[in-house]
Amino acid sequence: MDKILIGKGNRENYILLNKMNRHGLISGATGTGKTVTLKVLTEGLSEAGVPTILADVKGDLANISKPGEMNDKLNSRLEELGISNFDFKNYPVNMWDIYGEKGIPLRVTVSEMGPLMLANILELNDTQTGVLNIIFKVADSEGLLLIDLKDLKQMINFVGENREEISKTYGNVASQSLSAISRKLLFIEDAGGDLFFGEPAIDIGDLIRTDTSGKGLVNILNATKLISNPLLYSMLLLYLLSEIYENFPEVGDLDRPKLAFFFDEAHLLFKNTPKVLQDKIIQVVRLVRSKGVGVFFITQNPLDVPESISSQLSNRIVHQLRAYSPKELKAIKAVADTFRQDESMDLKEEIINLRTGEALVSFADESGAPTVADKALILPPHSSFATLTDEEYRALVGSSPLYTKYKDPIDRESAYEILLERIEREKSEAQRQKELDAQRKELERTQKSNRSQKTYIDKGIDSMLGTITRTIGREIARGLLGSMTKRK
Repeated sequence: MDKILIGKGNRENYILLNKMNRHGLISGATGTGKTVTLKVLTEGLSEAGVPTILADVKGDLANISKPGEMNDKLNSRLEELGISNFDFKNYPVNMWDIYGEKGIPLRVTVSEMGPLMLANILELNDTQTGVLNIIFKVADSEGLLLIDLKDLKQMINFVGENREEISKTYGNVASQSLSAISRKLLFIEDAGGDLFFGEPAIDIGDLIRTDTSGKGLVNILNATKLISNPLLYSMLLLYLLSEIYENFPEVGDLDRPKLAFFFDEAHLLFKNTPKVLQDKIIQVVRLVRSKGVGVFFITQNPLDVPESISSQLSNRIVHQLRAYSPKELKAIKAVADTFRQDESMDLKEEIINLRTGEALVSFADESGAPTVADKALILPPHSSFATLTDEEYRALVGSSPLYTKYKDPIDRESAYEILLERIEREKSEAQRQKELDAQRKELERTQKSNRSQKTYIDKGIDSMLGTITRTIGREIARGLLGSMTKRK
Protein backbone atom coordinates (compact mmCIF):
# COMPACT_ATOMS: atom_id res chain seq x y z
CA MET A 1 0.00 0.00 0.00
CA ASP A 2 1.61 3.24 -1.13
CA LYS A 3 -1.36 5.62 -1.13
CA ILE A 4 -4.66 6.28 0.64
CA LEU A 5 -7.91 7.00 -1.18
CA ILE A 6 -9.46 10.05 0.49
CA GLY A 7 -12.34 10.95 -1.82
CA LYS A 8 -13.75 11.01 -5.31
CA GLY A 9 -14.60 13.95 -7.54
CA ASN A 10 -13.59 14.43 -11.15
CA ARG A 11 -10.93 11.87 -10.29
CA GLU A 12 -9.99 9.56 -7.46
CA ASN A 13 -7.99 11.60 -4.95
CA TYR A 14 -5.16 9.75 -3.25
CA ILE A 15 -2.67 11.03 -0.73
CA LEU A 16 0.74 9.49 -1.36
CA LEU A 17 2.41 7.92 1.67
CA ASN A 18 5.86 8.98 0.50
CA LYS A 19 4.64 12.60 0.47
CA MET A 20 3.00 12.58 3.89
CA ASN A 21 6.09 14.21 5.39
CA ARG A 22 5.29 17.24 3.24
CA HIS A 23 2.69 17.98 5.93
CA GLY A 24 -0.92 18.99 5.47
CA LEU A 25 -4.03 20.92 6.43
CA ILE A 26 -7.60 19.88 7.21
CA SER A 27 -9.98 22.82 7.64
CA GLY A 28 -13.64 23.70 7.55
CA ALA A 29 -16.44 25.19 9.60
CA THR A 30 -18.06 23.24 12.43
CA GLY A 31 -20.17 20.34 11.16
CA THR A 32 -18.73 20.22 7.64
CA GLY A 33 -16.96 16.85 7.94
CA LYS A 34 -13.46 17.46 9.35
CA THR A 35 -13.76 14.62 11.88
CA VAL A 36 -14.78 12.10 9.22
CA THR A 37 -11.85 13.18 7.05
CA LEU A 38 -9.50 12.82 10.00
CA LYS A 39 -10.77 9.31 10.70
CA VAL A 40 -10.48 8.23 7.06
CA LEU A 41 -6.90 9.46 6.91
CA THR A 42 -6.01 7.89 10.28
CA GLU A 43 -7.52 4.53 9.28
CA GLY A 44 -5.62 4.53 6.00
CA LEU A 45 -2.36 5.24 7.81
CA SER A 46 -3.02 2.49 10.35
CA GLU A 47 -3.70 0.03 7.53
CA ALA A 48 -0.33 1.02 6.06
CA GLY A 49 1.41 0.35 9.39
CA VAL A 50 1.91 4.04 10.23
CA PRO A 51 1.29 5.09 13.86
CA THR A 52 -0.57 8.34 14.49
CA ILE A 53 -1.03 10.87 17.28
CA LEU A 54 -4.22 12.91 17.41
CA ALA A 55 -6.15 14.91 19.99
CA ASP A 56 -9.82 14.28 20.66
CA VAL A 57 -11.34 17.57 21.80
CA LYS A 58 -14.97 16.54 21.30
CA GLY A 59 -14.88 12.93 22.50
CA ASP A 60 -15.80 11.46 19.11
CA LEU A 61 -12.59 9.74 18.00
CA ALA A 62 -12.23 6.84 20.45
CA ASN A 63 -14.86 4.93 18.46
CA ILE A 64 -12.20 4.22 15.84
CA SER A 65 -11.55 1.22 18.10
CA LYS A 66 -14.96 -0.25 17.13
CA PRO A 67 -16.08 -1.51 13.68
CA GLY A 68 -18.81 0.57 12.06
CA GLU A 69 -22.34 -0.45 11.11
CA MET A 70 -24.40 0.20 8.02
CA ASN A 71 -27.11 2.84 8.11
CA ASP A 72 -29.15 4.75 5.52
CA LYS A 73 -26.90 7.79 5.48
CA LEU A 74 -23.77 5.70 5.07
CA ASN A 75 -25.38 3.53 2.39
CA SER A 76 -26.36 6.66 0.45
CA ARG A 77 -22.78 7.97 0.62
CA LEU A 78 -21.37 4.64 -0.63
CA GLU A 79 -23.82 4.56 -3.53
CA GLU A 80 -22.86 8.10 -4.56
CA LEU A 81 -19.20 7.11 -4.44
CA GLY A 82 -19.86 3.92 -6.43
CA ILE A 83 -18.42 1.67 -3.70
CA SER A 84 -20.02 -1.75 -3.29
CA ASN A 85 -17.45 -3.82 -1.41
CA PHE A 86 -17.16 -1.68 1.71
CA ASP A 87 -16.27 -3.51 4.94
CA PHE A 88 -16.25 -2.45 8.59
CA LYS A 89 -13.13 -2.59 10.75
CA ASN A 90 -11.70 -1.45 14.02
CA TYR A 91 -8.18 -0.18 14.66
CA PRO A 92 -5.68 -0.52 17.53
CA VAL A 93 -6.05 2.44 19.87
CA ASN A 94 -4.22 3.75 22.92
CA MET A 95 -6.17 6.38 24.83
CA TRP A 96 -4.10 8.95 26.75
CA ASP A 97 -5.34 11.43 29.34
CA ILE A 98 -3.24 13.72 31.53
CA TYR A 99 -5.97 13.48 34.17
CA GLY A 100 -5.97 9.68 34.01
CA GLU A 101 -9.78 9.63 33.80
CA LYS A 102 -10.40 8.30 30.29
CA GLY A 103 -6.97 7.22 29.21
CA ILE A 104 -3.52 6.08 30.20
CA PRO A 105 -1.97 8.81 32.38
CA LEU A 106 0.29 10.99 30.25
CA ARG A 107 3.03 12.79 32.17
CA VAL A 108 6.12 14.82 31.41
CA THR A 109 8.74 16.19 33.80
CA VAL A 110 9.28 19.88 34.44
CA SER A 111 12.88 19.55 33.23
CA GLU A 112 11.78 17.94 29.97
CA MET A 113 9.20 20.65 29.35
CA GLY A 114 11.92 23.27 29.77
CA PRO A 115 11.76 26.96 30.77
CA LEU A 116 10.67 28.31 27.37
CA MET A 117 7.50 26.23 27.04
CA LEU A 118 6.76 26.48 30.75
CA ALA A 119 7.07 30.25 30.63
CA ASN A 120 4.52 30.31 27.81
CA ILE A 121 2.13 28.06 29.74
CA LEU A 122 2.45 30.35 32.76
CA GLU A 123 2.12 33.45 30.53
CA LEU A 124 5.21 35.06 32.06
CA ASN A 125 6.59 38.39 30.91
CA ASP A 126 10.18 38.77 29.70
CA THR A 127 11.58 39.55 33.16
CA GLN A 128 9.79 36.62 34.79
CA THR A 129 10.89 34.33 31.95
CA GLY A 130 14.48 35.38 32.60
CA VAL A 131 14.14 34.51 36.28
CA LEU A 132 12.61 31.13 35.39
CA ASN A 133 15.63 30.45 33.18
CA ILE A 134 17.89 31.25 36.12
CA ILE A 135 15.93 28.82 38.32
CA PHE A 136 16.53 26.05 35.78
CA LYS A 137 20.23 26.95 35.48
CA VAL A 138 20.70 26.90 39.25
CA ALA A 139 18.93 23.52 39.42
CA ASP A 140 21.30 22.17 36.75
CA SER A 141 24.38 23.54 38.52
CA GLU A 142 23.24 22.02 41.81
CA GLY A 143 22.45 18.67 40.16
CA LEU A 144 18.78 18.93 41.19
CA LEU A 145 16.11 17.16 39.13
CA LEU A 146 12.94 19.13 38.42
CA ILE A 147 10.34 16.42 37.97
CA ASP A 148 7.05 17.74 39.31
CA LEU A 149 5.55 21.02 40.51
CA LYS A 150 6.64 20.59 44.11
CA ASP A 151 10.23 20.32 42.86
CA LEU A 152 9.86 23.61 41.02
CA LYS A 153 8.18 25.34 43.96
CA GLN A 154 10.91 24.16 46.33
CA MET A 155 13.52 25.38 43.85
CA ILE A 156 11.86 28.81 43.76
CA ASN A 157 12.11 28.95 47.57
CA PHE A 158 15.78 27.95 47.40
CA VAL A 159 16.57 30.68 44.86
CA GLY A 160 14.65 33.20 46.96
CA GLU A 161 16.57 32.32 50.11
CA ASN A 162 19.89 32.60 48.25
CA ARG A 163 18.83 35.44 45.98
CA GLU A 164 21.72 37.81 46.67
CA GLU A 165 24.41 35.21 46.07
CA ILE A 166 22.68 33.80 42.95
CA SER A 167 22.19 37.30 41.51
CA LYS A 168 25.96 37.83 41.57
CA THR A 169 26.43 34.82 39.27
CA TYR A 170 23.36 34.77 37.01
CA GLY A 171 21.98 38.30 37.06
CA ASN A 172 19.32 40.03 39.07
CA VAL A 173 16.67 37.78 40.61
CA ALA A 174 13.79 40.00 41.68
CA SER A 175 11.72 38.72 44.59
CA GLN A 176 8.62 40.10 42.82
CA SER A 177 9.29 37.81 39.84
CA LEU A 178 9.70 34.78 42.11
CA SER A 179 6.39 35.62 43.78
CA ALA A 180 4.65 36.03 40.41
CA ILE A 181 5.93 32.67 39.16
CA SER A 182 4.78 30.99 42.38
CA ARG A 183 1.30 32.48 42.05
CA LYS A 184 0.94 31.38 38.44
CA LEU A 185 2.04 27.87 39.32
CA LEU A 186 -1.07 27.64 41.49
CA PHE A 187 -3.27 28.12 38.39
CA ILE A 188 -1.43 25.35 36.53
CA GLU A 189 -1.74 23.11 39.58
CA ASP A 190 -5.49 23.73 39.71
CA ALA A 191 -5.74 22.98 35.97
CA GLY A 192 -4.20 19.53 36.46
CA GLY A 193 -0.52 20.40 36.36
CA ASP A 194 0.06 18.36 39.51
CA LEU A 195 -1.03 15.31 37.48
CA PHE A 196 0.60 16.33 34.21
CA PHE A 197 4.08 16.95 35.60
CA GLY A 198 5.62 13.81 37.03
CA GLU A 199 6.91 10.32 36.38
CA PRO A 200 6.85 7.88 34.72
CA ALA A 201 7.19 10.38 31.88
CA ILE A 202 5.97 9.43 28.43
CA ASP A 203 8.48 7.52 26.33
CA ILE A 204 8.10 8.72 22.74
CA GLY A 205 9.04 5.23 21.57
CA ASP A 206 5.76 3.94 23.03
CA LEU A 207 3.84 6.10 20.55
CA ILE A 208 5.50 4.51 17.53
CA ARG A 209 4.14 1.00 17.57
CA THR A 210 2.16 -1.45 15.47
CA ASP A 211 -0.09 -4.23 16.66
CA THR A 212 0.49 -7.94 15.99
CA SER A 213 -1.24 -7.67 12.60
CA GLY A 214 1.03 -4.79 11.52
CA LYS A 215 -1.55 -2.01 11.86
CA GLY A 216 -0.20 1.32 13.06
CA LEU A 217 -1.18 2.26 16.59
CA VAL A 218 -3.64 5.16 16.86
CA ASN A 219 -2.66 7.30 19.88
CA ILE A 220 -5.60 9.44 20.94
CA LEU A 221 -5.16 12.18 23.53
CA ASN A 222 -8.44 12.65 25.38
CA ALA A 223 -8.61 16.45 25.39
CA THR A 224 -12.28 17.04 26.23
CA LYS A 225 -11.25 18.41 29.64
CA LEU A 226 -7.78 19.59 28.70
CA ILE A 227 -9.12 21.90 25.97
CA SER A 228 -10.58 24.13 28.71
CA ASN A 229 -6.96 25.12 29.33
CA PRO A 230 -5.98 25.84 25.71
CA LEU A 231 -2.47 26.98 26.54
CA LEU A 232 -1.63 23.76 28.38
CA TYR A 233 -3.25 21.78 25.55
CA SER A 234 -1.21 23.43 22.81
CA MET A 235 2.03 23.25 24.80
CA LEU A 236 1.54 19.53 25.43
CA LEU A 237 1.15 18.79 21.73
CA LEU A 238 4.07 21.06 20.88
CA TYR A 239 6.16 19.29 23.51
CA LEU A 240 5.35 15.90 21.98
CA LEU A 241 6.24 17.20 18.53
CA SER A 242 9.51 18.66 19.84
CA GLU A 243 10.40 15.39 21.56
CA ILE A 244 9.76 13.52 18.33
CA TYR A 245 12.05 15.93 16.52
CA GLU A 246 14.78 15.60 19.17
CA ASN A 247 14.68 11.81 19.38
CA PHE A 248 14.08 10.67 15.80
CA PRO A 249 17.10 10.10 13.52
CA GLU A 250 17.48 11.84 10.18
CA VAL A 251 16.00 9.54 7.52
CA GLY A 252 15.06 11.85 4.64
CA ASP A 253 12.15 10.82 2.40
CA LEU A 254 10.71 7.38 3.13
CA ASP A 255 8.24 5.16 1.26
CA ARG A 256 5.87 5.85 4.12
CA PRO A 257 6.18 8.08 7.19
CA LYS A 258 7.35 6.77 10.55
CA LEU A 259 4.59 8.76 12.25
CA ALA A 260 1.77 11.17 11.43
CA PHE A 261 0.90 13.90 13.92
CA PHE A 262 -2.48 15.67 13.83
CA PHE A 263 -2.77 19.00 15.64
CA ASP A 264 -6.48 19.74 16.19
CA GLU A 265 -7.67 23.25 17.09
CA ALA A 266 -4.40 24.46 15.57
CA HIS A 267 -5.26 28.12 16.01
CA LEU A 268 -4.60 27.70 19.74
CA LEU A 269 -0.97 27.00 18.98
CA PHE A 270 -0.47 30.42 17.36
CA LYS A 271 -2.85 32.58 19.40
CA ASN A 272 -0.92 35.06 21.57
CA THR A 273 2.22 32.97 21.14
CA PRO A 274 5.48 34.88 21.69
CA LYS A 275 7.65 35.29 18.62
CA VAL A 276 10.47 33.21 20.09
CA LEU A 277 8.09 30.26 20.46
CA GLN A 278 6.54 30.77 17.02
CA ASP A 279 10.04 30.66 15.57
CA LYS A 280 10.61 27.36 17.36
CA ILE A 281 7.35 25.92 15.96
CA ILE A 282 8.29 26.96 12.44
CA GLN A 283 11.73 25.40 12.86
CA VAL A 284 10.36 22.11 14.20
CA VAL A 285 7.72 21.82 11.45
CA ARG A 286 10.31 22.53 8.78
CA LEU A 287 12.95 20.12 10.10
CA VAL A 288 10.79 17.27 11.40
CA ARG A 289 10.03 16.40 7.77
CA SER A 290 13.55 14.95 7.46
CA LYS A 291 12.77 12.71 10.44
CA GLY A 292 10.05 10.94 8.43
CA VAL A 293 7.18 12.61 10.29
CA GLY A 294 4.09 14.19 8.73
CA VAL A 295 2.29 17.00 10.59
CA PHE A 296 -1.31 17.94 9.82
CA PHE A 297 -2.95 21.06 11.22
CA ILE A 298 -6.72 20.92 11.76
CA THR A 299 -8.60 24.20 12.12
CA GLN A 300 -11.84 25.94 11.22
CA ASN A 301 -10.11 28.58 9.10
CA PRO A 302 -6.98 27.89 7.04
CA LEU A 303 -5.84 31.44 7.70
CA ASP A 304 -5.47 30.56 11.40
CA VAL A 305 -2.16 28.98 10.40
CA PRO A 306 0.59 31.56 9.80
CA GLU A 307 1.84 31.85 6.24
CA SER A 308 5.33 30.74 7.33
CA ILE A 309 3.76 27.39 8.32
CA SER A 310 1.02 27.26 5.70
CA SER A 311 3.54 27.54 2.88
CA GLN A 312 5.02 24.21 3.97
CA LEU A 313 1.71 22.29 3.85
CA SER A 314 1.60 20.40 0.55
CA ASN A 315 -1.50 18.29 1.28
CA ARG A 316 -4.74 20.28 1.68
CA ILE A 317 -8.31 19.31 2.44
CA VAL A 318 -10.68 22.27 2.81
CA HIS A 319 -14.32 21.72 3.71
CA GLN A 320 -17.02 24.39 3.53
CA LEU A 321 -16.09 27.80 4.91
CA ARG A 322 -18.91 30.15 5.82
CA ALA A 323 -18.88 33.83 4.92
CA TYR A 324 -21.30 36.42 6.32
CA SER A 325 -19.27 39.59 5.90
CA PRO A 326 -16.97 41.23 3.33
CA LYS A 327 -14.02 40.42 5.57
CA GLU A 328 -14.91 36.71 5.60
CA LEU A 329 -15.44 36.72 1.81
CA LYS A 330 -11.99 38.25 1.42
CA ALA A 331 -10.55 35.52 3.65
CA ILE A 332 -12.18 32.80 1.53
CA LYS A 333 -10.71 34.34 -1.62
CA ALA A 334 -7.30 34.20 0.05
CA VAL A 335 -7.85 30.51 0.81
CA ALA A 336 -8.94 29.82 -2.79
CA ASP A 337 -5.78 31.48 -4.06
CA THR A 338 -3.63 28.95 -2.18
CA PHE A 339 -4.85 26.17 -4.50
CA ARG A 340 -3.59 25.30 -7.92
CA GLN A 341 -6.69 25.63 -10.09
CA ASP A 342 -7.95 25.60 -13.64
CA GLU A 343 -10.56 27.81 -15.24
CA SER A 344 -13.36 25.25 -14.96
CA MET A 345 -13.94 25.99 -11.25
CA ASP A 346 -14.61 29.14 -9.28
CA LEU A 347 -12.92 27.96 -6.11
CA LYS A 348 -14.22 30.84 -4.02
CA GLU A 349 -17.83 29.89 -4.81
CA GLU A 350 -17.09 26.20 -4.45
CA ILE A 351 -15.67 26.63 -0.95
CA ILE A 352 -18.77 28.49 0.20
CA ASN A 353 -21.22 26.00 -1.37
CA LEU A 354 -19.60 22.67 -0.48
CA ARG A 355 -21.95 20.11 1.03
CA THR A 356 -21.23 18.38 4.32
CA GLY A 357 -18.72 15.66 3.52
CA GLU A 358 -17.39 17.43 0.44
CA ALA A 359 -14.03 19.18 0.30
CA LEU A 360 -11.61 20.85 -2.05
CA VAL A 361 -8.54 18.63 -2.10
CA SER A 362 -5.02 18.98 -3.45
CA PHE A 363 -2.17 16.62 -2.64
CA ALA A 364 1.52 16.53 -3.49
CA ASP A 365 2.17 14.42 -6.57
CA GLU A 366 5.21 12.20 -7.18
CA SER A 367 7.31 15.24 -8.08
CA GLY A 368 6.19 17.03 -4.90
CA ALA A 369 4.11 19.58 -6.83
CA PRO A 370 0.49 20.20 -5.73
CA THR A 371 -2.23 18.62 -7.87
CA VAL A 372 -4.97 20.76 -9.38
CA ALA A 373 -7.76 21.32 -6.86
CA ASP A 374 -10.70 18.92 -7.12
CA LYS A 375 -14.09 18.97 -5.41
CA ALA A 376 -14.30 15.53 -3.83
CA LEU A 377 -16.80 13.59 -1.76
CA ILE A 378 -14.85 12.18 1.19
CA LEU A 379 -15.06 8.43 1.81
CA PRO A 380 -16.78 7.23 4.99
CA PRO A 381 -14.67 5.64 7.74
CA HIS A 382 -14.67 1.88 8.33
CA SER A 383 -14.97 2.35 12.08
CA SER A 384 -17.95 3.27 14.22
CA PHE A 385 -19.69 6.61 14.72
CA ALA A 386 -21.18 5.53 18.06
CA THR A 387 -19.85 7.16 21.24
CA LEU A 388 -18.12 4.77 23.62
CA THR A 389 -19.78 4.07 26.96
CA ASP A 390 -17.85 4.52 30.20
CA GLU A 391 -17.51 0.75 30.46
CA GLU A 392 -16.10 0.55 26.91
CA TYR A 393 -13.66 3.34 27.74
CA ARG A 394 -12.42 1.49 30.80
CA ALA A 395 -12.04 -1.74 28.84
CA LEU A 396 -10.18 0.06 26.04
CA VAL A 397 -7.77 1.77 28.44
CA GLY A 398 -7.24 -1.25 30.70
CA SER A 399 -6.53 -3.60 27.81
CA SER A 400 -3.52 -1.59 26.64
CA PRO A 401 -0.16 -3.21 27.44
CA LEU A 402 1.10 0.28 28.33
CA TYR A 403 -1.49 0.84 31.04
CA THR A 404 0.43 -0.99 33.76
CA LYS A 405 3.61 0.90 32.82
CA TYR A 406 2.11 4.36 33.31
CA LYS A 407 -0.90 4.00 35.59
CA ASP A 408 0.89 4.51 38.93
CA PRO A 409 2.90 7.69 39.58
CA ILE A 410 6.51 7.41 40.78
CA ASP A 411 7.91 9.96 43.22
CA ARG A 412 11.67 9.47 43.31
CA GLU A 413 14.26 11.66 45.00
CA SER A 414 14.47 15.00 43.21
CA ALA A 415 14.84 18.71 44.00
CA TYR A 416 12.01 18.73 46.56
CA GLU A 417 13.36 15.85 48.61
CA ILE A 418 17.02 16.90 48.34
CA LEU A 419 16.39 20.52 49.27
CA LEU A 420 14.03 19.50 52.07
CA GLU A 421 16.69 17.13 53.40
CA ARG A 422 19.27 19.90 53.10
CA ILE A 423 17.01 22.28 55.02
CA GLU A 424 16.43 19.66 57.74
CA ARG A 425 20.16 18.97 57.88
CA GLU A 426 20.92 22.66 58.18
CA LYS A 427 18.28 23.01 60.89
CA SER A 428 19.76 20.01 62.72
CA GLU A 429 23.27 21.43 62.39
CA ALA A 430 22.05 24.82 63.57
CA GLN A 431 20.33 23.19 66.55
CA ARG A 432 23.44 21.16 67.33
CA GLN A 433 25.58 24.29 67.06
CA LYS A 434 23.13 26.09 69.32
CA GLU A 435 23.42 23.30 71.88
CA LEU A 436 27.23 23.33 71.60
CA ASP A 437 27.24 27.10 72.07
CA ALA A 438 25.01 26.71 75.13
CA GLN A 439 27.31 24.02 76.53
CA ARG A 440 30.35 26.21 75.88
CA LYS A 441 28.73 29.16 77.60
CA GLU A 442 27.75 26.96 80.57
CA LEU A 443 31.31 25.66 80.80
CA GLU A 444 32.71 29.18 80.66
CA ARG A 445 30.23 30.29 83.33
CA THR A 446 31.18 27.35 85.54
CA GLN A 447 34.87 28.02 85.05
CA LYS A 448 34.36 31.68 85.82
CA SER A 449 32.34 30.78 88.90
CA ASN A 450 35.07 28.38 90.03
CA ARG A 451 37.69 31.04 89.51
CA SER A 452 35.64 33.51 91.51
CA GLN A 453 35.11 30.97 94.31
CA LYS A 454 38.82 30.19 94.39
CA THR A 455 39.65 33.87 94.70
CA TYR A 456 37.36 34.24 97.71
CA ILE A 457 38.89 31.18 99.45
CA ASP A 458 42.39 32.32 98.67
CA LYS A 459 41.64 35.74 100.11
CA GLY A 460 40.14 34.12 103.23
CA ILE A 461 43.15 31.87 103.73
CA ASP A 462 45.55 34.77 103.23
CA SER A 463 43.60 36.86 105.74
CA MET A 464 43.56 34.05 108.30
CA LEU A 465 47.24 33.30 107.84
CA GLY A 466 47.99 36.99 108.24
CA THR A 467 46.06 37.17 111.51
CA ILE A 468 47.74 34.03 112.90
CA THR A 469 51.14 35.34 111.91
CA ARG A 470 50.51 38.67 113.56
CA THR A 471 49.22 36.96 116.79
CA ILE A 472 52.24 34.66 117.03
CA GLY A 473 54.45 37.60 116.35
CA ARG A 474 52.95 39.56 119.16
CA GLU A 475 53.26 36.58 121.56
CA ILE A 476 56.94 36.11 120.76
CA ALA A 477 57.54 39.78 121.14
CA ARG A 478 55.92 39.87 124.51
CA GLY A 479 57.86 36.85 125.74
CA LEU A 480 61.13 38.18 124.71
CA LEU A 481 60.42 41.52 126.11
CA GLY A 482 59.20 39.92 129.29
CA SER A 483 62.41 37.92 129.61
CA MET A 484 64.39 40.90 128.90
CA THR A 485 62.36 42.79 131.49
CA LYS A 486 62.84 40.06 134.03
CA ARG A 487 66.54 40.07 133.46
CA LYS A 488 66.68 43.72 134.15
